Amino acid sequence: MFGNYDLNFLIFGIMPYAVLAVALVGTIARYERDPFTWKTSSSQLLRRKQLMWGSVLFHVGIIVLFFGHLIGLFTPVWILDALGIPYGVKQWVAVILGGIAGLSAFIGATMLLHRRLFDARIRVNSSFADIAILAILWLQIVIGMGTIIVTLDHMDGAGMVLFMTWSQSVMTLQLNAWTEVINVHWLYKAHIVLGMVIVALFPFTRLVHMLSVPIRYVTLRPGYQIVRSRRGRPLEERRQAYDARQGKSGPSATTPAE
Repeated sequence: MFGNYDLNFLIFGIMPYAVLAVALVGTIARYERDPFTWKTSSSQLLRRKQLMWGSVLFHVGIIVLFFGHLIGLFTPVWILDALGIPYGVKQWVAVILGGIAGLSAFIGATMLLHRRLFDARIRVNSSFADIAILAILWLQIVIGMGTIIVTLDHMDGAGMVLFMTWSQSVMTLQLNAWTEVINVHWLYKAHIVLGMVIVALFPFTRLVHMLSVPIRYVTLRPGYQIVRSRRGRPLEERRQAYDARQGKSGPSATTPAE
């Protein structure tokens, strides 16, 4: 039915919806079934120095890349036209910011992956998923940096518009969205495919902790570790009872009232 473009239709026309469904259902299921696995399983106690440098470089780079892709791909083209922003200017901004953020993420990911693979204690305490997802992210960053080299050969912004149109067409359920990217360079296609693989793996790896940033660590007592207590009485009530007991019994009362 689709001639020579059957594979392109499957990958760029059908796969995005399958990936989004897996990511959404999988994330909800994991939170409902295994809420205590919703964490990064930090190995900071095993080796701190390389973790700190690698983690900062990686996370800063990845955050910039994530929001850069999000804004770059899903900003309607008509907004650029209305603001009078030339496509080539947007392309240069993407290349410069993406290059700097990509380099930061690459160095950080390399340090973190080296740490996972070559530190015996950390290797033993790392699951296959921990190492695999980091390796996939590292590869994705490398491919992304490679696309910058390809992009430098055509800085008019035409290719960028193709990817914007494809992304926005997928989100608006336009069945012919796949036709926008069938003729692009294979590095771009590899970057898109690996990106979808990462989204599909999101619920099944440590990447889910990304959703905890706005939900747990920012909106709920930032800077504090959340500890669940089995005691039935509220903490403030127990504290008041303890203070009252201390006032009556003096120094002999050394433990809080239950």
